[in-house]
Amino acid sequence: MGFRCGIVGLPNVGKTTIFNALTQGHEEISIVPFSTIHPKKGAVPVPDDRLVELSRVLHPKRVVYARMEFMDIAGLIEGASQGAGLGNQFLSHIRDMDVILHVVRSFESEEAVHVLGSIDPLRDIKIVNAELILKDLETLEKRIQKCNQKGLDDAENRALAALLEGIKLALEQEHPARHLDLSNEDLHRLRDIHLFTIKPVLYCINVNENDLPGGGKWEKSLEAFAASDQAKVVFMCGILEEDLSKITDPEERQKIIEDFLLEQSGPAKVVRLGYELLEKVTFFTFDHDEMRAWTVPAHTRAPQAAGHVHTDMERGFIRAEVVKWSDLVSAGSVQKAKEDGLFRVEGKEYQVGDGDVVHFRFNV
Repeated sequence: MGFRCGIVGLPNVGKTTIFNALTQGHEEISIVPFSTIHPKKGAVPVPDDRLVELSRVLHPKRVVYARMEFMDIAGLIEGASQGAGLGNQFLSHIRDMDVILHVVRSFESEEAVHVLGSIDPLRDIKIVNAELILKDLETLEKRIQKCNQKGLDDAENRALAALLEGIKLALEQEHPARHLDLSNEDLHRLRDIHLFTIKPVLYCINVNENDLPGGGKWEKSLEAFAASDQAKVVFMCGILEEDLSKITDPEERQKIIEDFLLEQSGPAKVVRLGYELLEKVTFFTFDHDEMRAWTVPAHTRAPQAAGHVHTDMERGFIRAEVVKWSDLVSAGSVQKAKEDGLFRVEGKEYQVGDGDVVHFRFNV
């Protein structure tokens, strides 16, 4: 699995249209607020041109892409943290997501009236973020109370209580938890608390076609806000991307992308930025039957990367034979790459890099 992405935002901002574009699905679009009552899920292959290039050289019988999951969640309104709209139902669905894809509307439409009566992306972002902060404050208050009930004589319980108090203070000052410099030990203590504001955020600005390739008059202010929020931002036209997702001819699709002066499609940008936010890398394995992509956190050592392929490989790890995907493509075959000395032998401390083609040697 690449990563899990929960799509959030106010009603009538185009969440379902974006979801359809990302998953190549065909969910019914409604201009009625809260039309997405139940969350919709879609798992799709992660687009990766490197696999295309490698398969041309290696001729596997099967190519398996990494997969990622998207969830389209009910529209959020002010007061959701106290149960307004679909409130807590909405919030419960994003607990297990790795990334929040916050869809923000910057397009005008007479058919789909904005729930607040005007277009103001920064205002909308702050409404949703405030609700997530309020819900996290509620969660923290309950956990702090639980820590106090246990008593602070226990060192671990005392450390957790101090950590929670520090996060609570930041939230009260409207700083999400992801802004804090939390150690790995802190993150471990928080693993079962499921704070919303600790999750990485990608702001997806849904624009009119004529604003592409950027974000129109809101572009600079939204980019500045995202940078201050330690988030990423992508500008895309949901309707255009949904139409593109239905075109089966890759050359026709690419021509339309170029006509709009886009470097790549919106879904491809979402995937790339999601990987950057999560600090994940992709490596590849190959045998005569299958070429497969695997997603692991950056700095993953070779035995643990092998464990993603099969637990026996981690348990009996001996070494990793590694070649960069581009070197393998240039060589034209595994044999030629070996003859040219492009393969390296790496041990247990090697950190698998993005684009590595790896053959794991193991014995159990």
